[in-house]
Order: sequence, then C-alpha cells, then structure tokens
Amino acid sequence: MKKISILIPCYNEEGNVVPLSDKIVGIFETELVSYDYEIIFIDNCSTDNTKPLLREICKKNHRIKAVFNLNNRGVDYSTHHGFHQTTGDCTIFMFADFQEPVEMIPRFIEELEKGYKIVIGVKKTSHENKIVFFLRSIFYKIMKNVSNNRIIEHFHGFGLYDKSFVETLKTILCRPMPLRIVVSTSLSETKIILYEQQKRKTGKSNYNLYSLYQGAMSFLTLYQNAGLRFVTLIGFIMGVSAFLVSVIYFIYKLLYWDSFQIGMAPLIIGVFFLSSMQLFFIGIIGEYVMNMNSKINSMFYHPDYQPSVKEERINFDDQPTEH
Repeated sequence: MKKISILIPCYNEEGNVVPLSDKIVGIFETELVSYDYEIIFIDNCSTDNTKPLLREICKKNHRIKAVFNLNNRGVDYSTHHGFHQTTGDCTIFMFADFQEPVEMIPRFIEELEKGYKIVIGVKKTSHENKIVFFLRSIFYKIMKNVSNNRIIEHFHGFGLYDKSFVETLKTILCRPMPLRIVVSTSLSETKIILYEQQKRKTGKSNYNLYSLYQGAMSFLTLYQNAGLRFVTLIGFIMGVSAFLVSVIYFIYKLLYWDSFQIGMAPLIIGVFFLSSMQLFFIGIIGEYVMNMNSKINSMFYHPDYQPSVKEERINFDDQPTEH
C-alpha cells in the first residue's frame, strides 16, 4: 500500500486547519481507500488559536502530525524543513487557506500512477485581487521573455512530488530556494494541471506589498541574470541619451545665444532623472549582492544542523528532537 504525505505550512490559520484536515481525511476515506496517508502541519509560530487546534486534531487522528517551529523563518525554510519530515512514497504540498482545491488530490495521485514524478497545479484564473493577478501575469511574461530557463507561470508550489524528488530536495544545503524555482529547474518530466484559485476561506493573507516585492526579487535574482543585463542595457541607453541631449543643448545655446531663455531647468531635471535611475539600478544590483551574501552565509544550512533549538513534534514515531 502506497503512502501519501500531505505537507501543509501554516501561520495564523485557526479558521482553516480543522475543516481542511477533515476534508483531506474524508477524501482518503472515500476516494483513496487503497492508500495510506499522513498529514503534516508545520506551524510558523502562529499567534492565534492554530496551535491548540492542531494539538486537538492530532489527538483524534494519529495520522495527522504537527511540527511547531520555535521561530518564524519564512515559508521557504518552513517548506524545506517540512519535506524532511515526510515519509510517504510521494508528498503533496499545499497551503492551509483553501485557495488550492483539495479535490485535486485524487487527480494528482492518478497522474503519479501514470509515471509522472512531479504533478503541479497552475492557476488559470483566480478569485484574488484582479490587479494583483494582472501584475503577476505581466511579471511572469517579462521573465519568460528575458530568461533562457523554463518559467512556469502562476505556479507557487502546489503539487505532488515523488520520493526521488523529495530526497533530492533534502540534499540542498544552502539557503532553501522557493519550491517553484526548484521545480522549474528540475529535469524531471512535469505534468501540469490547470485550476481556478479560490478566495481564502477565512482569515487574512500574510502576503502584503512587501512580501510580493520580496518574492519578485527572489525570483529575479535567484533564477537568472536577466536583471543585471537589463540594468546594463538601460544604463548604456541612458548614458548615450544624456550625452546627446547635452550636445544638442550646447549647440542650440551657441546658435541662439541672445534668445535662449530656458536657463538651467533642463540640466537640473536631467541630473535629478539620471540620479534617480542610478539609485534604482544600484538597488537592483544590491539585490543580487544580498542574494549572494545570503547564499555564502548559509552555505552549510540544513534543517537537521541548526543551533540547539527545541521544537514540538506531535504523532511522530521518534521523540521530540533537538536541532
């Protein structure tokens, strides 16, 4: 009997964890009775009632497990650490907000049985903020056109990953990369299933404008060097343009010395414009430098080799461990 692991990172999801676990268990007890399963919630230091609720559902069903992190190191660290806890023949990754349809679990497993090692869900439409969805679409289109690598549009990690992929993922010792980037660079054949993203069932999303910016910068700087090439190209164009404007301005002033009344305004505007462009491009380059610095500083990161930190683990065969 194959075992399916369901990995769910969560943060302040008190209104979702119980109905989500009930719905997943219901699917396995009705549609997937020939499969064993485990559901692993990995909590990022929730400040609401999520932890007590997880303890309660773990008591009722020993196939439901929970890991309570001591501190919140972000969704990428939590996801990577969560994959180290799974023991199934494959792992289905999803979030706890009900935006990804739970009903897709049987479809994922069906494609697994056909031989696919990676089966992912990609949003075709979304009930989220239309402006946010539009901006994401534009960003993905730009990245797709400037990158030599494969870009999977509107994919955020929701999908099924077989054990061989999970074991490969565990070998990443540097700072964990977003799951969507790891999948995009994987050589394994990937099956894509389109779905309609729903609205969050309860609670408030933790993704704000800064989170979206941080995700975009991570995608840009981790994935390819198109950003640096773009900065270099625009910098060259702006430099040539500024030189031509200055030459034209100088010639025009010589020819019409008596009637030339524009004064210093064009030069002042030009200086401010070029200065702002320089600050913008320095910021882009700084993102690359910061990314490289993070990789160097975390070269020996591994979820099993962190400083001594006690975390709570429920319904695991081993005793609570120190990391």
